Amino acid sequence: MSLDGRQGDDDLYGGTGQTRTRLPEGPDGYGGGRRPGRSSSRSLVTVVGVVVLLIAAIAFANRGGDDDSSSGSKGTSASGAGSSPTSPTGTKPVGSGFAHDEQGAQSAAANYAVQLGGDGMFNTDRRHEIVDSLYTPESASKLKGPMDEAYTPGFLEKLGLDASGQAPKGSTFVSRSVPVGTKTLTYADGTAKVSVWYMGLLGVSGPSSTNPVTTSWQTWTFALRWADGTWKITSDSQKNGPTPVPGDDRASASDDISKAIEEYGGFTYAR
Repeated sequence: MSLDGRQGDDDLYGGTGQTRTRLPEGPDGYGGGRRPGRSSSRSLVTVVGVVVLLIAAIAFANRGGDDDSSSGSKGTSASGAGSSPTSPTGTKPVGSGFAHDEQGAQSAAANYAVQLGGDGMFNTDRRHEIVDSLYTPESASKLKGPMDEAYTPGFLEKLGLDASGQAPKGSTFVSRSVPVGTKTLTYADGTAKVSVWYMGLLGVSGPSSTNPVTTSWQTWTFALRWADGTWKITSDSQKNGPTPVPGDDRASASDDISKAIEEYGGFTYAR
Protein backbone atom coordinates (compact mmCIF):
# COMPACT_ATOMS: atom_id res chain seq x y z
CA MET A 1 0.00 0.00 0.00
CA SER A 2 2.88 2.29 -0.60
CA LEU A 3 2.60 5.71 -2.17
CA ASP A 4 6.13 6.59 -1.13
CA GLY A 5 7.79 3.46 -2.46
CA ARG A 6 8.40 2.07 0.98
CA GLN A 7 7.12 -1.43 0.31
CA GLY A 8 7.42 -3.66 -2.73
CA ASP A 9 5.21 -6.45 -3.90
CA ASP A 10 6.95 -8.86 -1.56
CA ASP A 11 5.89 -6.74 1.42
CA LEU A 12 2.17 -7.08 0.86
CA TYR A 13 0.20 -8.58 3.72
CA GLY A 14 0.25 -12.33 3.28
CA GLY A 15 2.74 -12.52 0.40
CA THR A 16 3.00 -15.54 -1.86
CA GLY A 17 4.57 -18.53 -0.18
CA GLN A 18 6.16 -21.44 -1.99
CA THR A 19 5.81 -24.04 0.74
CA ARG A 20 3.23 -26.82 0.66
CA THR A 21 0.23 -26.42 2.93
CA ARG A 22 -3.06 -28.21 3.51
CA LEU A 23 -5.88 -26.20 2.01
CA PRO A 24 -9.66 -26.35 2.47
CA GLU A 25 -12.17 -27.40 -0.10
CA GLY A 26 -15.91 -27.70 -0.25
CA PRO A 27 -18.80 -25.37 -1.10
CA ASP A 28 -18.10 -23.00 1.82
CA GLY A 29 -14.32 -22.93 1.45
CA TYR A 30 -13.75 -25.05 4.56
CA GLY A 31 -13.48 -28.69 5.48
CA GLY A 32 -12.51 -31.60 3.27
CA GLY A 33 -8.97 -32.35 2.17
CA ARG A 34 -6.67 -30.54 -0.24
CA ARG A 35 -7.26 -28.38 -3.24
CA PRO A 36 -4.67 -27.09 -5.68
CA GLY A 37 -4.97 -23.36 -5.08
CA ARG A 38 -6.36 -20.55 -2.92
CA SER A 39 -6.40 -17.63 -5.31
CA SER A 40 -9.49 -15.99 -3.82
CA SER A 41 -8.11 -15.93 -0.29
CA ARG A 42 -4.71 -14.78 -1.55
CA SER A 43 -6.45 -11.95 -3.38
CA LEU A 44 -8.29 -10.95 -0.21
CA VAL A 45 -5.12 -10.96 1.85
CA THR A 46 -3.27 -8.98 -0.80
CA VAL A 47 -6.01 -6.34 -1.02
CA VAL A 48 -6.02 -5.87 2.74
CA GLY A 49 -2.24 -5.73 2.72
CA VAL A 50 -2.34 -2.95 0.17
CA VAL A 51 -4.58 -0.95 2.50
CA VAL A 52 -2.42 -1.58 5.56
CA LEU A 53 0.78 -0.52 3.84
CA LEU A 54 -0.85 2.39 2.00
CA ILE A 55 -2.12 3.85 5.26
CA ALA A 56 1.27 3.76 6.89
CA ALA A 57 3.03 5.11 3.80
CA ILE A 58 0.74 8.09 3.27
CA ALA A 59 0.61 9.12 6.90
CA PHE A 60 4.32 8.85 7.49
CA ALA A 61 5.94 9.81 4.22
CA ASN A 62 8.28 12.10 6.14
CA ARG A 63 9.77 9.37 8.27
CA GLY A 64 13.10 9.73 6.46
CA GLY A 65 15.60 6.94 6.96
CA ASP A 66 13.36 5.09 9.37
CA ASP A 67 12.76 2.01 7.22
CA ASP A 68 13.46 -1.57 8.12
CA SER A 69 16.49 -1.89 5.87
CA SER A 70 18.35 0.83 7.74
CA SER A 71 17.23 -0.24 11.16
CA GLY A 72 19.01 -3.56 10.95
CA SER A 73 22.28 -1.91 11.99
CA LYS A 74 20.58 -0.73 15.16
CA GLY A 75 19.72 -4.18 16.38
CA THR A 76 20.89 -3.53 19.94
CA SER A 77 19.15 -1.34 22.45
CA ALA A 78 20.66 1.24 24.75
CA SER A 79 20.68 -1.39 27.47
CA GLY A 80 23.37 -3.27 25.53
CA ALA A 81 21.41 -6.48 24.90
CA GLY A 82 23.04 -8.07 21.87
CA SER A 83 20.42 -10.75 21.30
CA SER A 84 17.03 -11.68 22.63
CA PRO A 85 16.28 -15.02 24.32
CA THR A 86 14.06 -17.40 22.44
CA SER A 87 11.84 -18.10 25.43
CA PRO A 88 9.09 -15.73 26.65
CA THR A 89 10.49 -12.95 28.79
CA GLY A 90 9.37 -9.99 30.81
CA THR A 91 8.25 -8.90 34.24
CA LYS A 92 4.77 -8.23 35.54
CA PRO A 93 3.28 -5.26 33.65
CA VAL A 94 2.23 -2.06 35.34
CA GLY A 95 -1.35 -1.78 36.60
CA SER A 96 -2.42 0.45 33.70
CA GLY A 97 -0.78 1.90 30.66
CA PHE A 98 2.81 1.08 29.76
CA ALA A 99 5.98 1.57 31.76
CA HIS A 100 8.45 4.27 30.76
CA ASP A 101 11.20 1.78 30.00
CA GLU A 102 12.29 -0.63 27.29
CA GLN A 103 9.87 -3.38 28.23
CA GLY A 104 7.05 -0.86 28.41
CA ALA A 105 7.83 0.14 24.83
CA GLN A 106 7.74 -3.52 23.75
CA SER A 107 4.43 -4.02 25.55
CA ALA A 108 2.98 -0.95 23.86
CA ALA A 109 4.09 -2.08 20.41
CA ALA A 110 2.65 -5.58 20.88
CA ASN A 111 -0.69 -4.24 22.04
CA TYR A 112 -0.83 -1.63 19.30
CA ALA A 113 -0.33 -4.38 16.72
CA VAL A 114 -3.31 -6.19 18.25
CA GLN A 115 -5.56 -3.13 18.09
CA LEU A 116 -4.50 -1.98 14.62
CA GLY A 117 -4.95 -5.51 13.28
CA GLY A 118 -8.43 -5.92 14.76
CA ASP A 119 -11.85 -5.75 13.13
CA GLY A 120 -12.50 -2.35 14.72
CA MET A 121 -10.35 -0.81 12.01
CA PHE A 122 -13.04 -1.59 9.43
CA ASN A 123 -15.58 0.75 11.07
CA THR A 124 -14.99 4.47 10.54
CA ASP A 125 -15.89 5.75 14.01
CA ARG A 126 -14.06 2.97 15.81
CA ARG A 127 -11.02 3.36 13.54
CA HIS A 128 -10.77 7.06 14.34
CA GLU A 129 -10.92 6.29 18.06
CA ILE A 130 -8.14 3.72 17.76
CA VAL A 131 -5.90 6.00 15.71
CA ASP A 132 -6.41 8.95 18.07
CA SER A 133 -5.58 6.81 21.08
CA LEU A 134 -2.44 5.14 19.69
CA TYR A 135 -0.70 7.76 17.55
CA THR A 136 0.72 11.16 18.37
CA PRO A 137 -1.74 13.95 17.51
CA GLU A 138 0.39 15.00 14.54
CA SER A 139 0.54 11.50 13.11
CA ALA A 140 -3.13 10.78 13.79
CA SER A 141 -4.23 13.89 11.93
CA LYS A 142 -2.25 12.76 8.86
CA LEU A 143 -3.49 9.21 9.06
CA LYS A 144 -7.27 9.36 9.40
CA GLY A 145 -8.00 10.98 6.05
CA PRO A 146 -5.99 8.52 3.95
CA MET A 147 -7.47 5.66 5.96
CA ASP A 148 -11.00 6.82 5.19
CA GLU A 149 -10.09 6.99 1.51
CA ALA A 150 -8.72 3.46 1.64
CA TYR A 151 -11.56 1.81 3.58
CA THR A 152 -14.21 2.64 0.99
CA PRO A 153 -17.58 0.85 0.78
CA GLY A 154 -16.33 -0.78 -2.41
CA PHE A 155 -13.25 -2.12 -0.66
CA LEU A 156 -15.32 -3.43 2.25
CA GLU A 157 -17.69 -5.08 -0.21
CA LYS A 158 -14.76 -6.98 -1.72
CA LEU A 159 -14.08 -8.37 1.74
CA GLY A 160 -17.71 -9.45 2.06
CA LEU A 161 -18.60 -6.66 4.53
CA ASP A 162 -21.21 -3.91 4.54
CA ALA A 163 -20.37 -0.21 4.77
CA SER A 164 -20.06 -0.36 8.56
CA GLY A 165 -17.61 -3.27 8.47
CA GLN A 166 -20.12 -5.97 9.41
CA ALA A 167 -20.28 -9.45 7.89
CA PRO A 168 -23.56 -10.79 6.45
CA LYS A 169 -26.00 -12.38 8.86
CA GLY A 170 -24.89 -15.89 9.69
CA SER A 171 -21.23 -15.14 8.93
CA THR A 172 -18.34 -14.01 11.11
CA PHE A 173 -15.67 -11.54 10.05
CA VAL A 174 -12.22 -12.28 11.48
CA SER A 175 -9.34 -9.82 11.62
CA ARG A 176 -6.77 -10.44 14.35
CA SER A 177 -3.09 -9.89 14.92
CA VAL A 178 -1.53 -12.39 17.33
CA PRO A 179 1.91 -11.26 18.59
CA VAL A 180 4.53 -13.99 18.79
CA GLY A 181 7.40 -11.85 20.05
CA THR A 182 8.92 -8.37 20.20
CA LYS A 183 12.40 -6.97 19.58
CA THR A 184 13.83 -3.61 20.52
CA LEU A 185 15.75 -2.05 17.65
CA THR A 186 16.61 1.22 19.37
CA TYR A 187 15.78 2.70 22.75
CA ALA A 188 16.34 6.04 24.46
CA ASP A 189 14.59 7.69 27.38
CA GLY A 190 11.87 9.25 25.27
CA THR A 191 11.96 7.29 22.00
CA ALA A 192 11.99 3.66 20.92
CA LYS A 193 11.76 1.53 17.81
CA VAL A 194 10.24 -1.90 18.33
CA SER A 195 9.42 -4.73 15.93
CA VAL A 196 6.54 -7.11 16.57
CA TRP A 197 6.51 -10.54 14.92
CA TYR A 198 2.91 -11.68 14.61
CA MET A 199 0.51 -14.03 12.92
CA GLY A 200 -2.52 -12.50 11.22
CA LEU A 201 -5.98 -14.03 10.83
CA LEU A 202 -8.20 -12.59 8.12
CA GLY A 203 -11.38 -13.60 6.32
CA VAL A 204 -15.09 -14.27 6.61
CA SER A 205 -16.30 -17.51 8.11
CA GLY A 206 -19.74 -18.65 7.01
CA PRO A 207 -21.63 -21.05 4.74
CA SER A 208 -21.66 -18.62 1.80
CA SER A 209 -18.21 -17.09 2.27
CA THR A 210 -15.87 -16.96 -0.71
CA ASN A 211 -13.05 -15.55 1.46
CA PRO A 212 -12.34 -18.14 4.18
CA VAL A 213 -10.18 -17.23 7.14
CA THR A 214 -6.48 -17.52 6.30
CA THR A 215 -3.26 -16.91 8.18
CA SER A 216 -0.22 -14.83 7.35
CA TRP A 217 3.03 -13.96 9.13
CA GLN A 218 4.29 -10.39 9.35
CA THR A 219 6.70 -8.13 11.20
CA TRP A 220 5.31 -4.75 12.23
CA THR A 221 7.83 -2.09 13.25
CA PHE A 222 6.74 0.90 15.34
CA ALA A 223 8.62 4.13 16.02
CA LEU A 224 7.41 5.28 19.44
CA ARG A 225 7.67 8.47 21.48
CA TRP A 226 6.90 8.98 25.15
CA ALA A 227 4.12 11.58 25.31
CA ASP A 228 1.35 12.38 27.77
CA GLY A 229 2.44 9.63 30.12
CA THR A 230 2.50 6.76 27.62
CA TRP A 231 4.08 5.49 24.42
CA LYS A 232 2.62 6.91 21.20
CA ILE A 233 3.24 5.84 17.60
CA THR A 234 4.99 8.35 15.34
CA SER A 235 5.46 6.01 12.35
CA ASP A 236 5.17 2.33 11.44
CA SER A 237 5.95 -0.12 8.65
CA GLN A 238 5.37 -3.78 7.83
CA LYS A 239 7.15 -6.55 5.98
CA ASN A 240 6.51 -10.23 5.30
CA GLY A 241 7.65 -13.01 7.64
CA PRO A 242 9.45 -14.69 9.15
CA THR A 243 7.06 -17.43 8.03
CA PRO A 244 7.25 -20.95 9.51
CA VAL A 245 6.77 -24.01 7.32
CA PRO A 246 3.01 -24.78 7.39
CA GLY A 247 1.93 -27.90 9.21
CA ASP A 248 -0.07 -30.68 7.58
CA ASP A 249 -3.20 -29.87 9.57
CA ARG A 250 -6.64 -30.30 8.04
CA ALA A 251 -8.57 -27.06 7.72
CA SER A 252 -11.57 -26.83 10.05
CA ALA A 253 -15.16 -26.37 8.90
CA SER A 254 -16.53 -22.82 8.79
CA ASP A 255 -18.84 -23.51 11.74
CA ASP A 256 -15.86 -24.53 13.86
CA ILE A 257 -13.97 -21.37 12.92
CA SER A 258 -16.95 -19.15 13.70
CA LYS A 259 -17.48 -20.88 17.03
CA ALA A 260 -13.81 -20.52 17.95
CA ILE A 261 -13.81 -16.80 17.13
CA GLU A 262 -16.89 -16.28 19.29
CA GLU A 263 -15.63 -18.36 22.21
CA TYR A 264 -11.97 -17.31 22.23
CA GLY A 265 -11.72 -13.59 22.76
CA GLY A 266 -8.65 -11.72 21.64
CA PHE A 267 -5.98 -10.69 24.13
CA THR A 268 -6.39 -7.41 25.95
CA TYR A 269 -2.76 -7.21 27.08
CA ALA A 270 0.33 -8.68 25.44
CA ARG A 271 3.68 -9.28 27.15
